[in-house]
Amino acid sequence: LDSDDTGNRLRFQLELEFVQCLANPNYLNFLAQRGYFKDKAFVNYLKYLLYWKEPDYAKYLKYPQCLHMLELLQYEHFRKELVNAQCAKFIDEQQILHWQHYSRKRMRLQQALAEQQQQNNTSVK
Repeated sequence: LDSDDTGNRLRFQLELEFVQCLANPNYLNFLAQRGYFKDKAFVNYLKYLLYWKEPDYAKYLKYPQCLHMLELLQYEHFRKELVNAQCAKFIDEQQILHWQHYSRKRMRLQQALAEQQQQNNTSVK
């Protein structure tokens, strides 16, 4: 049983690391240029990895955008487009823009919430 637990733990760690690598568009471009996305076994493996979208597994992810990429990799057209380095660059740029916008938007929401709580505290007194 101990070796089975160790094997399961190792498999979990390897799959977790691989799924998170899918968040990197340059890595996806690397895989596409080397023909991995043309291999049916590899495409089936990507389908198998969809279990990471379940909350019990997704909670371990540091880069949740990998789940979106995993979902997109289910489509042949997307896999074919990744061969083009410009496609990977565009995805990379869009991710950066999203992070920048998300951070600013979240900060504004937190400030508004803090101001609202402060107003509620002063109006109660």
